Amino acid sequence: MKRLVLATLFAAALTTSLQAAVKTYQVTGPVLEIRADAIVVQKGSEKWEIAKDAATKVSGDLKVGSKVTIEYRMTATVVTVKPEAAPAKKKK
Repeated sequence: MKRLVLATLFAAALTTSLQAAVKTYQVTGPVLEIRADAIVVQKGSEKWEIAKDAATKVSGDLKVGSKVTIEYRMTATVVTVKPEAAPAKKKK
């Protein structure tokens, strides 16, 4: 039983430290749109759509027009490995 608890604690600590090691980014600007799954922010001449979910922490009164700073991480969802090209045959 102790081993299971220790293994669970170790796995949780490892997961937390790996998440902390992932680089974070920020975007700041006025909110253009708020949806259940995303927030759209104006950054210069570009519109940035940042996904959000139930775990997204919001402090303050989030509404269209509010100036916000959003911290986010880039996460891969699909990785497709392309086959290597066959080496070119030498001419004789």
